[in-house]
Amino acid sequence: MDFFHSKETLTELDWILRACVSFFFLLGAAKIMGQRSISQLRLLDFVMALLLGNIIAHPLSDEELGLKGSMITMSVLVILYLFAVFLSLKWGNLKKFLDPAPFPLIKNGQIFYKNLRKARISVEYLLSQLRKEKIEDIYKVALALWEPDGTMSIFLKPTYQTVTASDLNLQPKAFSLPQPIIKDGKIDFVHLNHSGKNEQWLKEQIIQTYQVEIQDVLLATLEENNKVKIQLYK
Repeated sequence: MDFFHSKETLTELDWILRACVSFFFLLGAAKIMGQRSISQLRLLDFVMALLLGNIIAHPLSDEELGLKGSMITMSVLVILYLFAVFLSLKWGNLKKFLDPAPFPLIKNGQIFYKNLRKARISVEYLLSQLRKEKIEDIYKVALALWEPDGTMSIFLKPTYQTVTASDLNLQPKAFSLPQPIIKDGKIDFVHLNHSGKNEQWLKEQIIQTYQVEIQDVLLATLEENNKVKIQLYK
């Protein structure tokens, strides 16, 4: 366990062991902190990412720094992170500080310039976000909110919203999610068995309908009415 401590020189094996231990430690820390820290980089998550990255980087590049102290520091930071998240769920004032409420950038086609400055974005950036949502005219926007994670939620005026089946009083078909039963030339037995089918049935469907072998199929999905659709390697 000498690779944990500071040394004048580290062998190749010591560097490898430090990298492996650090990798699995950070993996476990991210798992403990939960999906929130991965999917939404908010204020608290951003601070944690900077701290953890900076702390673990030094012992991975400097043999005179021990790994043990860095791991203890990171463990304490993870505990503080979880404690802060827990408090934010219980204490409204802390929640407002860490996860502030969204505020409007556009309302009924009118830009709130003060809120643009509050979000620290320019008009050009605002327009680029609208273009990404296929909105070419700002006056079509009923409401655009700046979210705490730095993204925008955009709602169009009812006149410009896409017509749905309920608007036309149509009875839509029930939703059905196609199940992948072959991936990369291999049968996915979990989905296949869940659908009530077996390997023999699948092979018959593939061979009789498409005249190919299982290993030639890149992806096969089981649609409603037990129809199999495939995509072949190209």
